[in-house]
Amino acid sequence: MGNSYAGHLRTTRFEEVLHNSIEASLRSNTVVPRPVFSQLYLEAEQPATHNGRVENEDEEEEDGSESNSPPAPYQTKPPPEGCCTTDGFCQAGRDLRLSSLASQPLDVPPGFLLVAAKSPSAPDCLLVCAVDHRFLPDERGRNALLGFSGNCMGCGEKGFRYFTEFSNHINLKLITQPKKQKHLKYHLHRNSVGQLVRGAAICWKGLEIRGRHTVSNASAGHVTSDELLPNPAVTTHPAHTPSSYTASTPGPPHLVDLNPPLTNGSHAPLSQNTLPQTAVLSNGSGRPTVIGTLNAGPPKKRHKGWSPESTATAESSVKTPPPSSSSSSLTNGTKPVSATPGTESQGSSNPPSPLQASVTVPDQLLHICGLRPIIFRGHGCLPHLSGNVCDVQVSSLLQSCYQNSQALPRVYQHYGPSPIQPLSVEMQILLTVYYLVQLGPDQVPLIQDLEQIFMRSWRESHLSEIRQYQQPQPGLSQAHSALPGLPQSLTPSQLPWLAQLAASSCGEGVLVLGEKASVALGLVDTFTRLMEGRLAHTNYVVIICTVNGQETEACVVVTGKHQCRVLAEGMVSPSDGLREISQQLSTGMTQELTSFCTSLGSDGDLDVLLDGVAVECSGQLSPQFISQEATGESSPISRLTDEDTDRQADRAIDRPTDLPADRSTDRPADRSTDRPADRVKDRPTTRPTDRPADGPETPQDSCSEYHVAWREVRPIQLAVARKLLSHVCAIADSSTQNLDLGSFDRVHFLICVPPCEVSFQQTVLHLWNSGVLQQLGLDQECLSQKEAERYVVKMDREARARIDDLIQEAHRNVNTLYILVHDHAHWDIKSGPYGASDGDSEGGLVDSLLNCPQIRDATNILTLHVTSFPFTLQTQDTRISPYNEIHWPSAFNHDVDLYHEKTLYFGVSELLDSTHSGSGLPLLRYDSSFENMASALEDRFPKLHSVVIRTQVLVQHYCVALMAISGQPRSGGRSLHKHTSVETLEIVQSLLSPAQRCPAHHGHMVLLRIPSLALAGWAHQRLTRVRQRLGLGERFEVILGNPGQALSIGQSFTEHIKAWLKIHESDWAPRTYLELEALPCILILSGADPLGQSLPRSLKYCDLRVVSSYLQRTALEQELGLAAYLMRVETQGSQAHSHAPGPGSDLSESDRDKLSSTDNEEDEGSENTPKPPLPESSAVDPLHPGSAPSDPQHPVSPNTQCQPSKPTSSGSSSPLPPFPRPSCSWARGVNRPPSVLLPRGLYDIITTCDGSGLPRCTSFLPHLSVAWASSFRPMLSKMMTCTEQSLYYRQWTVPQPHHMDSNNRPAEGRTDNFHPRRLLLSGPPQVGKTGAYLQFLGILSRMLIRLMEVDIYDEEDIHYSGQLGSVQYHSACASWPTVDTLRSMPFDYTVHDAEYEDISSVYCPDHCPVAAGNPRRQEDVYLRRRTARIKLSKYAAYNTYHHCELCHQYMGFNPTYQMYESALHSFSFSHLSLGEEIQLYFIIPKSKQHHFSFSQTGGQLESLRLPLISDWNPDCIKSPIFTLTTGRHEHGLFNLFHAMDGANHLHILVIKEYEMAVYKKYWPNHIMLVLPTIFNGAGIGAAHFLIKELSYQNLGLERSRRVEAGGSAADVWPFIILSDDSCVMWNTVDLNSLSASGPVERNVSLKQVLQHMEACPDLTHYSLCGIKKWSSRPPGQGSGGEALHREPFSRGHLHDFLLLNVDLTRDVQYNQNRFTCDDVDFTLRAHSAGLLICRFNNFSVMKKQIAIGGYRTFIIKTKMTDVPTSVQPTQYVCAPDSKHPFLATPAQLLLEKYLQHTSQRLFPLSVHNYTQPLLSVDCYLNLGPEVTVCFVSSRPQSINISTTGLLFSGLLLCFCDAFITPGFLKKFQFLKGSTLCVISADRSSLRQTVVRLELEDEWRFRLSDEFQTANAKEDCPLFFLTGKHI
Repeated sequence: MGNSYAGHLRTTRFEEVLHNSIEASLRSNTVVPRPVFSQLYLEAEQPATHNGRVENEDEEEEDGSESNSPPAPYQTKPPPEGCCTTDGFCQAGRDLRLSSLASQPLDVPPGFLLVAAKSPSAPDCLLVCAVDHRFLPDERGRNALLGFSGNCMGCGEKGFRYFTEFSNHINLKLITQPKKQKHLKYHLHRNSVGQLVRGAAICWKGLEIRGRHTVSNASAGHVTSDELLPNPAVTTHPAHTPSSYTASTPGPPHLVDLNPPLTNGSHAPLSQNTLPQTAVLSNGSGRPTVIGTLNAGPPKKRHKGWSPESTATAESSVKTPPPSSSSSSLTNGTKPVSATPGTESQGSSNPPSPLQASVTVPDQLLHICGLRPIIFRGHGCLPHLSGNVCDVQVSSLLQSCYQNSQALPRVYQHYGPSPIQPLSVEMQILLTVYYLVQLGPDQVPLIQDLEQIFMRSWRESHLSEIRQYQQPQPGLSQAHSALPGLPQSLTPSQLPWLAQLAASSCGEGVLVLGEKASVALGLVDTFTRLMEGRLAHTNYVVIICTVNGQETEACVVVTGKHQCRVLAEGMVSPSDGLREISQQLSTGMTQELTSFCTSLGSDGDLDVLLDGVAVECSGQLSPQFISQEATGESSPISRLTDEDTDRQADRAIDRPTDLPADRSTDRPADRSTDRPADRVKDRPTTRPTDRPADGPETPQDSCSEYHVAWREVRPIQLAVARKLLSHVCAIADSSTQNLDLGSFDRVHFLICVPPCEVSFQQTVLHLWNSGVLQQLGLDQECLSQKEAERYVVKMDREARARIDDLIQEAHRNVNTLYILVHDHAHWDIKSGPYGASDGDSEGGLVDSLLNCPQIRDATNILTLHVTSFPFTLQTQDTRISPYNEIHWPSAFNHDVDLYHEKTLYFGVSELLDSTHSGSGLPLLRYDSSFENMASALEDRFPKLHSVVIRTQVLVQHYCVALMAISGQPRSGGRSLHKHTSVETLEIVQSLLSPAQRCPAHHGHMVLLRIPSLALAGWAHQRLTRVRQRLGLGERFEVILGNPGQALSIGQSFTEHIKAWLKIHESDWAPRTYLELEALPCILILSGADPLGQSLPRSLKYCDLRVVSSYLQRTALEQELGLAAYLMRVETQGSQAHSHAPGPGSDLSESDRDKLSSTDNEEDEGSENTPKPPLPESSAVDPLHPGSAPSDPQHPVSPNTQCQPSKPTSSGSSSPLPPFPRPSCSWARGVNRPPSVLLPRGLYDIITTCDGSGLPRCTSFLPHLSVAWASSFRPMLSKMMTCTEQSLYYRQWTVPQPHHMDSNNRPAEGRTDNFHPRRLLLSGPPQVGKTGAYLQFLGILSRMLIRLMEVDIYDEEDIHYSGQLGSVQYHSACASWPTVDTLRSMPFDYTVHDAEYEDISSVYCPDHCPVAAGNPRRQEDVYLRRRTARIKLSKYAAYNTYHHCELCHQYMGFNPTYQMYESALHSFSFSHLSLGEEIQLYFIIPKSKQHHFSFSQTGGQLESLRLPLISDWNPDCIKSPIFTLTTGRHEHGLFNLFHAMDGANHLHILVIKEYEMAVYKKYWPNHIMLVLPTIFNGAGIGAAHFLIKELSYQNLGLERSRRVEAGGSAADVWPFIILSDDSCVMWNTVDLNSLSASGPVERNVSLKQVLQHMEACPDLTHYSLCGIKKWSSRPPGQGSGGEALHREPFSRGHLHDFLLLNVDLTRDVQYNQNRFTCDDVDFTLRAHSAGLLICRFNNFSVMKKQIAIGGYRTFIIKTKMTDVPTSVQPTQYVCAPDSKHPFLATPAQLLLEKYLQHTSQRLFPLSVHNYTQPLLSVDCYLNLGPEVTVCFVSSRPQSINISTTGLLFSGLLLCFCDAFITPGFLKKFQFLKGSTLCVISADRSSLRQTVVRLELEDEWRFRLSDEFQTANAKEDCPLFFLTGKHI
């Protein structure tokens, strides 16, 4: 029930109405209440107002009566004995105080709200209660039911039905009558921290009562005429022009810019009063004017007979439609509603009234008026229609729009405690009138525009109310009531005159009928006006009925002929429209139209003229036409004038005198009809008869410019194929185990295409030419293109057997991965059951086959959907995960620039750009002459479908143009020009002329798009007949493109194509449109939708003038996609033009601002399309992301370049030297996109932008099978990427019941139901998606074949000298080295690893460098190192992608795939160089805890257990393995299970702190050593340092534990292994098996290598052991390296895999600051310390190429941004205290990189000077390959090379310590002018070093030679000083 006031329509049961009447009599001050039956069937009058107040209003007292009499005493019932009576507690003794329950979890039943009650006896205490929300008012004091229902939140007692009883229970201790209005004070809610706090006060009185005096003062009971004056913008009457409308402004300016706005009247529920809102209109002075007010009060008491359990009228009377039922353009109510009895009540927003009158539709309405009016239901009930209802159509589309806008606020209720009110009925109607007024005379209303207007108007008010309702102060309601700008409602009495005032600005275009009685009278008046002809210039009639006491009703009647036709045809589905066209053709309804079109008036009959021409025609052109070509004289088309254009429309108007005049508007095409006469020149002088017209051309007639490009594979296609592969790998790598790529050994596939023969053959052609069959090993089974058809299937009735065979084959071959490619995936998205019920033989077939459980559940079938319009599959219930979407690279984010693409995509965005071009004819245009003639005939034949009429006119234009251009005698000549259009004449001219000028008869294609199969067949027959009659049978072909039929052309044209393509098969015939390249032809493409047919590059005109279905985004864009084009990048030398039209996508890509392409017109009159400008710069213009640079290594041949004859705009580049001009017109135009002719309506839509800058069509409904989730949705943004658009449609669209995804509801507890093995590839039309997924199949097959292969670095050792290897120290068969022999071997200072080719060589006196070319830089070495593909052996190490049953437990996955538990333990130690104690963390799985020792008390980690030297176990490795890794949690080779051959080992991953979580996720059963946080940005030197120091500390702990156990400390094993994370396999030289090339290597396990090294005698005497890097060169072979390879052991540098003795190397530390070459530095210092280093040359390690992560990945970026930027090495350092941009990179890294790249300038005398190296003391730094470094150690008793008599070219001192003294430096001699570089941690120590070492005695320093690394002061920069030797 609730607050039920008299004066509203009652629709409830009789008992409820009876109760309402009784209650009203108790509450009302009137003498006689309303009768019951009046309340049931009639609406009451509005209460009269007096002095701004509503009479008979009830005012509730809040704190006692307003009178001065004392309150009546109230006797409370004594509480039961034993109960609690304490304030703040209930009678059960439970605490109710807010302060006590604030943090307690409370159980609030559904539908109940927490409120605070206030007791008079405890005013400072709030009591928490739970009250049914139905008995509480809203924020305006409305909608509260009488009575009470509450629960006690203390004891939990429920079911209190009376507030008196409840107040006693909670001990309010009242002395007055208990009232909920008086004692329930505040709402309660949880704050951000979960505390229960007081909210807004409960508004028991309406806001209008508190603000009554303010309102009455403003209005004073009436409104003067001056106050009613609206905004001047409303009263002005601007001259309306069609161009004044833009969709970016949904409403007129005076509507959307009001402040406060005209918003938020109330469309109130039936059981509640209209909300008290007053419309505030701003007058001329800006003073607010209040119009109207309504007041109402709450009930005084609840009627005792009414049960609060009954359903409230407020809830039952208004049902908000679910979001899925929201309508958009042609979604709900799109089919015309038959105007039969009873239809007026369907879907109406109000219940039907049984007393509604009936309206009779007049007879002969269609015949007399020439139109079938459309009635759009609005608000209220539409009266019953009778009589001639067939001439009227009724639609609920507008009504659905109104209802959806009423549901808008529910989306935003979470913004505040108050439900924001929707737009009122009156405001919706007024906005509708505004929208209709601003439409042009030829524009058709779109429901999307109206929805946006409603949304924008509501949003403006919504934002203001949010600011009002979300004030933090408690007294929110009271403060809100006093706001002066409170949005108020538009009253019904104001609506008619405001609507009429708005309609007056457009003349007679919109008529507003204000009725006081009913809508029926308005309809009768409208029909009368129609029959009397008074609405001839009126397009819309808006009927508004405002009756006192009733809700406003309205409807819209469309009376414009053009609007009625377009709306009526748009209200039926495309298939129904095609059926209607076929029916009209089959019943002979078009005969009158055909005869009318063939008549040329005074010029005769077209068929008669054709018959006359056929008699005299010899199949050749007239001499007049030939002479025009030879002399370059203007052709007939060039002499057309504007007068001829005007006469074209006059011809259609002369005969039907009652037809309207020309209604066309000016456009670029009209302005360009005057063309210079010299446009048609350079005609060939040969006559057509001089060359054979049939048969293959002779060699002298061949065209050298001919080439085809559809067989090429472009780089971007390979890139997309790799993206597809990466997504497949991501599915396989996920933890869900949905795809196990390791279990497949081959790939099979099946491609599903729409049931179109040309598309089928096109896919087969691409498949045959792609080489995929050979890559998959299927070429032996498929020996011809015909046999390749087995891998492609048309989705027709025969497809079911093919799919069933695939399912059975997949079930049998579980080791084969089947790829099911669903091409053109947007074609059939109908649900299987719906397709069968609709009688569609093919509808729903895709759903029943591809979504069947057999394919869904098969683990070896992967489905790939390919489409240009992915938004048909991107709904809330989609089966495809957003992570499985692959979008074509976009020029918007410069993706295309990465692939060196030689083509540019010219799509819909570029077509739209051409309309803004400042010169020439735009590529996208409409034909005003054609539109005028078609419009005139549409008015003459109102019963015929517009497609029938437009097709007849179009074909007639082509026939007349063919006769006019042919120049045949008796053809009519120039007199026929007025019967066609300039555009059609130009098209025919370009069709006939170019083929005659090319020696090989190359020409252009013209595409006619006629969706109806019947009309297309008729057009083909008609054009073929005209062609034959004119003798043009060998000049061009007319082709019928029927989807269900194979391509068929004449034999002579087939011979031409065979000669061009050099095909010698006698039975060959073209099967695809691509094979028609350069064939002059007219292609009539039929079918409801294009089905993926690709068109040749010779397509010059795309004629879409007949297309009518374009109100869905998919339908529109696939029609425009026919003109999509791939252009070759024009090159001039090696430069690319930055303004070339970029590969912009269609509307599915983000539209962006690009420079419009200019029109460079050729001399030939028919070629006016813009060409890509000539190249200008190789840099891509950042303002024009569509441009892409050409590949300088692959310039385009001059044959394909298009040169402008003259510049046509001031912005064009300067002329370049001309290239040879191709003689073939096809070759000149092959790099130009086609011109597109559109209907006027479609042109207006796509060339108009919305508020976001995108074309309006982007906001259209994606497809008929989906619906908008809500009308209140944001608009697509211009800057959205494809991924963002996908998320947009996934959020805001829902599938219709007939969509195949409608049954894909997520399971309980899940938010989605994505299929794990489905991918979606999307890209613009004609961009090359087929080639991309075919390449994907190939590389996927290669990947599966090569999954067991990896890329291994295969590099020979470098820098070998011929002087080495003259002595054999060990026997070639020696297993282990001997200490004495090894000490006698010289140490090899030279680094031989090819990985270090870019570093400075280390000076050695015995080494003679080999002269080499320019060394490669480090980046080149790293990225372009030589690799070899090697098959993995059974002893390989694997990454996380390896899944086999043997190593599941090792990897940490048990059979149920649950991760092992692990614990975090800390380990602390201190070191002098660190300055503080370092704490490391171990992550130790429980399965690996036996490798560690823990304290008995507390379980603290004590040490890592180490074995004894004497221990030996054949199944155990003694040395712990430390693997350093970063950024390779997926790709690092940490799975050593197979490499160890099952041996027990201790493997520890050394990771950085910030990577701990991700490594733990991928390797849950691995021990991890986590470096401290301060080392997150450190290099590999820090990791080596910490591992070595940790191991040494642990060795000491283990020795102590050993001594405690009674053993010797020397017994503990002192070795650890340092391994790179890319070591994959290990090899050994098999000395027992020899070949002609020497010993043979074989793969062995890591276990065998380590056990052999650990078993070496006297191993503890060696400080460092290692093995060599693998190379494919056999051992003992190669120049200069034979002796070394025969030597089994050597002393030198070691890398990647080290056995380190932490005991012997305790005094030699890794440099913790180093990022590069730390192993070279450590080895040199270890050797100088006298430590023994040994390399086992019979073992080798293979390193896998891993391009991701690693310690070589350096990111140098500025501190201003986190994005890596390009910083030159010279910017790595700067002068101290200078204003230099600081870098967010460690100082040591900047120093090392600076020295590496700038050593040539820093040490000029050291460049390429091996005999006079640079002296480096105690440190090795890479100074680049040009500089040779001589390393010496300053430590006492160190081993250094002899420097006697050696002159040094420079000196490097880095962090000098006390061992370096002036006397030490004076031992060395330096060249005069040599450079000194001193490096220190700060400026102070730098100066101290110079003074301490007395450097100024021999070196000259300048202040300008002091530098620092480009670090901020807080980042501790390094300083260095340079000087010159005196």
